[in-house]
Amino acid sequence: MAKKKSDKETSQSSVSMSRVAHFMKNETFHFIVGLTMVIFAVYLLLAFTSFFFTGAADQSIVESGNPEDLAVINNQVKNYAGSRGAQIANYLINDCFGVASFFILIFLSITGLKLMRVRIVHLWKWFFACSLLLIWGSIFLGFAFLDQYQDSFFYWGGRHGYNVSVWLISQIGTPGVWLLLLATALCFLVIISSATIIWLRKALQFQYLKRKPKVASDSVEPQPDIDSEVLNPQPQEVNFDIQRTYTPTPVEVPVIPEMPLNEVDDEMDDTQEEEETNDVSMVVETPVEDIMPPAKPVQAEKQPGFEVEAVKNEDENYKPLNSEPYNPKLDLENYRFPTIDLMKHYENSEPTINMEEQNANKDKIINTLRSFGIEISTIKATVGPTVTLYEITPAQGIRISKIRGLEDDIALSLSALGIRIIAPIPGKGTIGIEVPNSNPKMVSGQSIIGSRKFQESTFELPIAFGKTITNEVFMVDLAKMPHVLVAGATGQGKSVGLNAIITSLLYKKHPAELKFVLVDPKKVEFSIYSVIENHFLAKLPGNGDAIITDVTKVVQTLNSVCVEMDTRYDLLKAAQVRNIKEYNEKFINRRLNPEKGHKYMPYIVVVIDEFGDLIMTAGKEVELPIARIAQLARAVGIHMIIATQRPTTNIITGTIKANFPARVAFRVSAMMDSRTILDRPGANQLIGKGDLLFLQGADPVRVQCAFIDTPEVEQITKFIAKQQGYPSAFELPEYVNEDGGGNDLGDVDMARLDPMFEDAARLIVIHQQGSTSLIQRKFSIGYNRAGRIMDQMEKAGIVGPVQGSKPREVLCLDETDLEMRLNNLR
Repeated sequence: MAKKKSDKETSQSSVSMSRVAHFMKNETFHFIVGLTMVIFAVYLLLAFTSFFFTGAADQSIVESGNPEDLAVINNQVKNYAGSRGAQIANYLINDCFGVASFFILIFLSITGLKLMRVRIVHLWKWFFACSLLLIWGSIFLGFAFLDQYQDSFFYWGGRHGYNVSVWLISQIGTPGVWLLLLATALCFLVIISSATIIWLRKALQFQYLKRKPKVASDSVEPQPDIDSEVLNPQPQEVNFDIQRTYTPTPVEVPVIPEMPLNEVDDEMDDTQEEEETNDVSMVVETPVEDIMPPAKPVQAEKQPGFEVEAVKNEDENYKPLNSEPYNPKLDLENYRFPTIDLMKHYENSEPTINMEEQNANKDKIINTLRSFGIEISTIKATVGPTVTLYEITPAQGIRISKIRGLEDDIALSLSALGIRIIAPIPGKGTIGIEVPNSNPKMVSGQSIIGSRKFQESTFELPIAFGKTITNEVFMVDLAKMPHVLVAGATGQGKSVGLNAIITSLLYKKHPAELKFVLVDPKKVEFSIYSVIENHFLAKLPGNGDAIITDVTKVVQTLNSVCVEMDTRYDLLKAAQVRNIKEYNEKFINRRLNPEKGHKYMPYIVVVIDEFGDLIMTAGKEVELPIARIAQLARAVGIHMIIATQRPTTNIITGTIKANFPARVAFRVSAMMDSRTILDRPGANQLIGKGDLLFLQGADPVRVQCAFIDTPEVEQITKFIAKQQGYPSAFELPEYVNEDGGGNDLGDVDMARLDPMFEDAARLIVIHQQGSTSLIQRKFSIGYNRAGRIMDQMEKAGIVGPVQGSKPREVLCLDETDLEMRLNNLR
């Protein structure tokens, strides 16, 4: 009995504690606390301001140390905030930090506004900045007004500033204190804004003493010297001097005979159209009178006046003071791209030709086809890293369908893991038979990234997948694809393929040109990229981790990307351009006014691993923004890469397939899965371990994916993380739900409970598991409705608050306890 009583008391105390926690998380409670802090900050402002005028008269009363003198009604205190305000002001200004105590009021006001949801700020940044300014300002004022401490009723830097200044002078002297204050101030400004670094560099170069020579705007920036090694080839860049001016030779201009006015207009229009199509504008200094004879007075009736006024584009007329091209890489101008030696070098990675194996396979193919009455005239082998392609030319009159049906028989005779027949090979009059090599070679990431084709690539977003059967580096441009669907069974190289995609972009793009949005429901695949958050990652404002793992945050982030997409389209419309490349070129040439919202746009690549898990948990909430991004975001530089290990029709829906023209298929177990990904068989005949089919257009290409292991990725990310980055990750615009965006319990209306509320509550109590997905599965409802029911149960005290990825705590011990709570709600 005693044990049951203690358990009951424990449960009651836990329920009461949970109610207190719920109340403290309520929006109303936050608003009241925030409002109180703002009012208290205003009260302190009144006390501080009044202290400068009445502090001398109140000093004897406040510092008397007798609380009774301050508690009486006629206490003779002159401060506008009363005796308590005078006491607080005297304590903070004289006894503590001096005039710098005003930073306490600023932080109180900012915190209050954030709790009231009036302003969206990073509270830790404001706390860090106000704390540093409070301490630095106190020491600076205490040191600067050190000689006036005895002649004034208040201390400019407070006792803190005075004591610290006296100690610093005794240690490093007066000049040392000035230098220390200057150094700490500059360090603080560098932390707050990276523009300080640019200003300091210009100041230290003494640019006001020497004038920089004018440089042509089309000249190419000199690149840093790169050591050329055999195993580490680097692209060589050549600067060409392009002559932009043209001086024509004198041309005799024939006299144009008179013609009717309408013919003159037509010819002038034709001439103007020809001039607009020329790339090089030629200026011929010839008087107009020499070309067109003076018009004779026309003896006719007066024509009405006609004027054509061109609409002026304010952005086109924008002429900044600094006419030099804008450099988006200037903030991180010392950034160094990762080197090839960060990746592992594998010996004997190049394919070798085993003539004994090739002759044996050739004889087996010929004998197998001959046993079925199929003669061939020629056969040729192309040896790749993992697969050999045998091209055969059948004899006259042989049907291709007959050879295609012998796929299993040829595989049986070759004792191969699985072969693939291409009948016919596109662009050739032959039939291809792909046979796995008995001794496959690994395609290393170093051999792909270090290849000349990749290093000299001019793609906007180059991706190097691996090598084809012909041992050529296979590359694509993500900007033209523009979205990729990656699918394959578990353990077939899908995660390594994603690493190859991300690594390719990291090796070719500057942090100012590219940002990643990484979604990782498994929480372990993309964690190695968290160290480059301030260089390459993008996230929601106020979100702690840039690698998104929570389903609710995934939905918010994807909707935020949609907001960014719409904002970019508005900027493209205002700039009168059609795509991000034209917009950035216009912005770099300073033809767009930043004061009107124009800015340089980096590419944004959204990478989603395990898309199937998101569809199962969030459903349409995830699919809708993904479909919007896939349909519209290409022109504004936003691209998506989604991967899944369950290539089924309920995961890869028709909407997804229609908007993801580029497909990457690793090995799958069934032909139906291959048809779901590629709309044809073939992926089920791959050998695994990075063997993939890439489809963009008519026919798929077989590629052996480059192997980039996790330690190699860690070396690359550490190399980037050690360099100077931006102060924070790239912030996506904040997304507000249509219902106001509030998820607090104050928004839950308990007067309108869901019809399934009681049944769902009994289910949760019986299973003792507060899971939204459990409600979804048992009642076959969507994620939104199940989430609303869970919020209602939380407000009713049946379940506890959200605990991240863990199920909620069930507060009802049994069904009897539940019935009591339900009766209270009825």
